[in-house]
Amino acid sequence: MIHHLKGQLKEKNPTHVVVECNGVGYFVHISLHTFSLLNNSSEEVSLFTHLQVKEDSHTLFGFVEKSEKELFRLLISVSGVGASTARTMLSSLEPKQIMDAIAAGNTATVQSIKGIGAKTAQRIILDLKDKILKVFGEGEVFISQNNTNKEEALSALETLGFARKSAEKVVDSIMKQTTDPTVETIIKLALKKL
Repeated sequence: MIHHLKGQLKEKNPTHVVVECNGVGYFVHISLHTFSLLNNSSEEVSLFTHLQVKEDSHTLFGFVEKSEKELFRLLISVSGVGASTARTMLSSLEPKQIMDAIAAGNTATVQSIKGIGAKTAQRIILDLKDKILKVFGEGEVFISQNNTNKEEALSALETLGFARKSAEKVVDSIMKQTTDPTVETIIKLALKKL
């Protein structure tokens, strides 16, 4: 309904802004990512918007980047993910990090966001993996072979009885030190350090 707003930035907070367009002030909910991209001055701003219409409210969400708006819309299309959860996700991680995590099937990254449990993280990845690649294209989303190797190594270490968090710290340090390690290499090195 309201595709975008272009007007004077009257108020700026980490969770919302007020944009005045021709004498009308629009209260727009934003993510921390959008907040970081807005200037502090009361100059003219342009925001892509998503209007959420409910029985008891009309809520406007704003985004500086069109790609963030598209990602927001994809996230709220997932069952169990509401607008506030999607905004929390976009405030916790950069949109690019979320897209990469979903495309790579990295449940741990998605689950690291406050309020996202294991089942929701898996549902988000299952529902959006193909859509992310279709909407943003494979050039936009980085799927690292290392990520799948890392996940396989972590699940193997979990099966061996190691706690995921401690195993993940060790595996992360191995990934930084070694170029293109195989699953076997990661596991062997991790076993020495755990």
